[in-house]
Amino acid sequence: MTTQQLTPYSRQQLAAQPIGYWTGAAHREVVGRIRKELVTESLTQPHWWILNHVAASPAHWTRAELAVKLTRYDDQGIDFAEVFADLADRGWTTEDATGTLTLTEAGEAGRIRAKERNLRAHEQTHAGITEEEYVATLDVLRRVIANLGGDSDLPE
Repeated sequence: MTTQQLTPYSRQQLAAQPIGYWTGAAHREVVGRIRKELVTESLTQPHWWILNHVAASPAHWTRAELAVKLTRYDDQGIDFAEVFADLADRGWTTEDATGTLTLTEAGEAGRIRAKERNLRAHEQTHAGITEEEYVATLDVLRRVIANLGGDSDLPE
């Protein structure tokens, strides 16, 4: 995997840059890359979120509970009812009499395929970045968020 060469800028030039621009640009690139991988499985990020939450806690979530939890991450105005219906129509999820969701074998297989694709996106994202640099970047972003009164805790 090759990475683009960065144009060298002085510390002063970089320090003067607006963080809003750079966090927005990074978000668009990272999320766009992940969405590109998911679309090969005809999945959206909300599909991915649902599959992972249900896999992590089988027979724990109902559609309504999970939609409430995941809505905070949605930046596209997703109709979660449609996503739940799509996963059920594919035969990837089932619901018991109380409405509790479980992944089927097909659902778990699809989740694993998507996970493998997303790992490639994560590897590309992290190329040439040390763990220390990555952790420092996240810590700075968390402090920026906290400074502005936002939720700087790790997502669940």
